[in-house]
Amino acid sequence: MRINEETVRDTLAHSAYRFWSALRHQYGMKFSWVKGLFALMSFIAEYQTFLKQSDNPNFRTSPGYLYPCLIDRTSQTPVEPVYFFQDTWAARKLFALKPGHHFDIGSSAVTMGILSQFSPVTMIDLRPLEVSLENLSFQYGSILDLPFANDSIESLSSLCVIEHIGLGRYGDPLDSWGSEKAVKELQRVLKPEGNLLISVPVDMECRVYFNAHRTFTRQYIIDLFDPLQLIEEQYVYGMNVQEHYDAERGFGTGLFHFRKPAQDR
Repeated sequence: MRINEETVRDTLAHSAYRFWSALRHQYGMKFSWVKGLFALMSFIAEYQTFLKQSDNPNFRTSPGYLYPCLIDRTSQTPVEPVYFFQDTWAARKLFALKPGHHFDIGSSAVTMGILSQFSPVTMIDLRPLEVSLENLSFQYGSILDLPFANDSIESLSSLCVIEHIGLGRYGDPLDSWGSEKAVKELQRVLKPEGNLLISVPVDMECRVYFNAHRTFTRQYIIDLFDPLQLIEEQYVYGMNVQEHYDAERGFGTGLFHFRKPAQDR
């Protein structure tokens, strides 16, 4: 049977592209060619060994299906501590509070998708959500101009969001008071006796790491959210979480549960 040369070229080009895409994704632009070369040599040797011992007729093996994953042999389970502790904290809080409906402003869609299995969640963001999930809905809106009436939201969160507002990182207009304006808007829509979950970077002083994010001191966060009542606070430093802010430890992430006081009758 005659092999179509164009088909062969397309297959080789496709395989080469898959190789390069996989390596670039795992090693980034600063690809270590020495380390990568040894990993690739090991991959090829293992593939040849696998072909020799492969006797499972239920799966087809072909060079066109190669998908090298070369950085997953780690001695420990990889984990990003900030999101690990933040998301588990938020899940614990939402499970305990059991709101009838929860609203989130700008947080991770993955996190909100999981939390929506505890309580129905509406995500508010400038960027549309292209996936659908039962109990998870999307509404277009900005944290600087939320599409809600005053004192209307019972349960609200904005995790690792307000530190970015006004720095242009996500295409938003530059505004040196962006974080303060976002906090005021969150306070405006929160219902009396409603709960607000917040996370922000903390540091020994308030700083702007342009255009990545701002950092806050504990006291400035407390002042910003006044007159909300602080119900709980936790701090992520490195691979650990603790209940007390420690300015001497420098950069970390603060997790804050605030509640809006009841209105006087």
